Amino acid sequence: MRYFIHLAYKGTKYHGWQIQPNAITIQEILQKNLSILLKKDTEIIGAGRTDTGVHASFFIAHFNSIGEIDTNKICLALNRMIPNDIVIYSIFKVSEDAHSRFSAISRTYKYYISKIKNPFTLETSSYVWGTLDIEMMNEASKILFEYIDFTSFSKLHTDTATNNCTITKAEWNIDENQKLVFTISADRFLRNMVRAIVGTMLEIGRGKISLDDFRAIIESKDRSKAGMSASPEGLFLVDIQYNFPLL
Repeated sequence: MRYFIHLAYKGTKYHGWQIQPNAITIQEILQKNLSILLKKDTEIIGAGRTDTGVHASFFIAHFNSIGEIDTNKICLALNRMIPNDIVIYSIFKVSEDAHSRFSAISRTYKYYISKIKNPFTLETSSYVWGTLDIEMMNEASKILFEYIDFTSFSKLHTDTATNNCTITKAEWNIDENQKLVFTISADRFLRNMVRAIVGTMLEIGRGKISLDDFRAIIESKDRSKAGMSASPEGLFLVDIQYNFPLL
């Protein structure tokens, strides 16, 4: 039987989602504790990987169980066992062919920028000083819809078969807390893609590169042409959509 886990985490203390040697990750913590509860080594598959220090206010993972489990009981017990910067909202049964990663049809990220130096938001937003031309940054966002190959914004030497992504939303706004927020949705994302896009758009906002330069960067398919990646603390995975109802 297959079960989905609806969870969230603050990624500050972790080296992302995916298990890796000599580093603490979200997947490692969940697998260890769920295996204890189920009294069997249990692999948990996530909807995707997040980088070190990146957060997820919405995340889906799945695991298989030989028999039916009491999802409410497991959810409560798991929350007591895991650190307070990770929360399990629910565990629910899905069809055997439902897959947390491959069944997802879109994902949405938000990147938060604080224009005011605030020690209490240092771990959940990026502090950027100086004036930014938000109108020009939004014009750059529109350019993203013209392309599907985002090699220029991908981490080098990844094992992906293609660097093509279909972006369906990209825009900059000011939220109710006066933070500058970049929202982007796509069918898939490359490693480091959002942070690389944000870092390059900040160069546009500062007037260091033009919209034509931005187009040229995308068309070059060369990561070295794009700007530096924005710091991880401002990035949140906020939504994952499936072609079937989740909750």
